[in-house]
Amino acid sequence: MSSNCLFCRIAAQQIPAHMVYQDDALMAFLDIHPARVGHVLIIPREHFPYFEEIAPEKMTRMTLLAQQIARALKQLFNVARVGLAITGVHVAHAHIHLIPMETPNDILFLTMVEQQDLTVALPAQASAQELAQTAARISRALALESNT
Repeated sequence: MSSNCLFCRIAAQQIPAHMVYQDDALMAFLDIHPARVGHVLIIPREHFPYFEEIAPEKMTRMTLLAQQIARALKQLFNVARVGLAITGVHVAHAHIHLIPMETPNDILFLTMVEQQDLTVALPAQASAQELAQTAARISRALALESNT
């Protein structure tokens, strides 16, 4: 546990949260700054600053729980899609966001933008050459990662 981590303090029950699920390893609770009603966060009880540091078995459990909660959110909020994001921007404790989506922009956290008349569009399409170069770089890095 990190004493200055908000989510560690929630896991230790030092700070209250509106819990939707908890077990020995994971917790799921409502985000107090929801992008939409029903915005749920899933955290491991153990402190991991980055999601890639979580053991594969625990990350699998988090993903399976995210799917279970997403099915419940779809039914409860009558939405066709629940967005999943792993950002780690505001709290350096690995966590998954689940957001019931009524519009494609709901996953973009536009409620955090003060200027509400923004137009959101897809970025320019990358060239085939640029995509091939980037894919090759990532593939090489993955191969190196696999050998360590």
